[in-house]
Amino acid sequence: MRAQYFPIVVFVLSFLVMATLTTIQNYILGAHIDYTAIPLHSMAAIVIYWISVSTALTVLIHWQIKKNYDQPMQKLAKATKAVASGDFSVYIRPLHTAEKADYLDVMIMDFNKMVEELGSIETLKTEFFSNVSHEIKTPLSVVQNNAELLQGDRLTEGQRKEYAASIIQSTKKLSGLITNILKLNRLEQQKIQPTPERYDLSAQLSGCALQFEETWEEKEIEFEADLDDCATIVADESLLELVWNNLLSNAIKFTSKGGKVVLTQTSTQDEIIVSVTDTGCGMAEETLRHMFDKFYQGDTSRATEGNGLGLSLSLRVLQLSGGTITAKSVLGKGSEFTVRLPIIKGEVNDELQ
Repeated sequence: MRAQYFPIVVFVLSFLVMATLTTIQNYILGAHIDYTAIPLHSMAAIVIYWISVSTALTVLIHWQIKKNYDQPMQKLAKATKAVASGDFSVYIRPLHTAEKADYLDVMIMDFNKMVEELGSIETLKTEFFSNVSHEIKTPLSVVQNNAELLQGDRLTEGQRKEYAASIIQSTKKLSGLITNILKLNRLEQQKIQPTPERYDLSAQLSGCALQFEETWEEKEIEFEADLDDCATIVADESLLELVWNNLLSNAIKFTSKGGKVVLTQTSTQDEIIVSVTDTGCGMAEETLRHMFDKFYQGDTSRATEGNGLGLSLSLRVLQLSGGTITAKSVLGKGSEFTVRLPIIKGEVNDELQ
C-alpha cells in the first residue's frame, strides 16, 4: 500500500542516476579540483541534497503517472465493469480537448462510442423482442378466442365459417410475420447475397401490379401505370420483387375507397427510377422519420393489416442492391415512395450479353 503513495523503485533508480552523474562530474572536475579535500559534512550535505532531489523527482513522477494514466485507467476499468453488468449509461470524460488528444484520449473516446453503440443495440434488442411478443400474441389471441367460440353447440353455419375465416386470417398474418422476421434477419446477417441477373424490370413491375388488381377494384381505386416498354437491369429479381410488392401493397392499403395509386418507371443513362404515389392518408413528420424502423406502424388504425417489417425489408434489399429509397408525404393527402437503382455497366453486362 505504501508503494502506492511513494514508489521505492522509482526513488532508488532516481538516486542511483543522480549519484552516477555526480560521480562522473567529480571525475571530470578532479583534474582541477581536489574533491578528496571536501569536508565530510559537506559530502553528507551533497548526499542529503541528492536524496531530496530524488524524493522530489519521485513524488513528481508518481503524481504525473497517477494523474495522467493511473486514475484514468482506474476509471476505465470501473466503467468497463459497469458495462459488463449491463449499465450502458457510462461515460468517461476525455483528459484533453480534441486538438491535444493523446492515445489515452483516443482510447477513452473509442470506449464511449462502443458503450453508446452497445446501448443502442440493447435498446433495439429489447424493443424488438417486445414488438415480436406483441405481434405474435395478437393473432394467437384471435385464434384462441375463435377456436373457443367454435366449440359452441348452437352455432349456425354462418358463424362457424366466420370464426374459421378469422382463424385462417390470423394464422396467415402470423406466418407472414415469422417469414418476414426470418428474411430480415438473414438479410441483416448477410446470409442472403444478391445474385444479379439481367432481366426486364418493366415486365416485373407489371406482374407485381396485376397481383393487386382484385384488391384495387374491390376498393374502387383508380390504378395508373406509366412504364417503359422495356427497362433492362442487372439485379436480383426475387429480392426486388419484395420491394415492389411491399410498396404497392402499402399504397393500396392506405388509400381510401375511390382514391388513386400511380406506378411510374423511368430510365436515365445511369439509373432506373421507380415511384409509387397514392392519395391515401399520408404520414406525419414523426412517421416519416421512423418509417424504416422495424415494427414501426404510424397509422395504428391499420396495424392489424401489417407487421411493420415491410419497409425495413425493402430498405435492406435496396442497400444490398446498391439502390436507394426516399419518401415524401403530406398528412391527409398521400405519399410518394421513390426507388433509384443503378444501371450496372461494364463487365457484368458484358458477361450477360
